Amino acid sequence: MSHSTAEKLVYMANQIATAFSAQKHAEAVEATRIHIQKFWDPRMRSKIAEHIAHGGEGLSPIAKEALEGLQAAKAA
Repeated sequence: MSHSTAEKLVYMANQIATAFSAQKHAEAVEATRIHIQKFWDPRMRSKIAEHIAHGGEGLSPIAKEALEGLQAAKAA
C-alpha cells in the first residue's frame, strides 16, 4: 500500500470518528465501525487493515478501535 493511500484512509477514518465523537466512547466506536462497514469499498477496508497490522500510525483511538472491531467481526 502506498504511503499516500494509507494517509488518505487514516484521514478519512479519523474524520468519521470525529463526526461521532460527541457520543459516548463506546457508541462512537460502534457508529464509526458501522459507517466504515457500510460505506467503504472492501479494498479500502483491506488497505486500512494492512495499515493497522503495521501499527495503525495516525489513527485516533476511536477510529483504531472501530477498525479493530471490524477486523474482529470479519475473523469471527
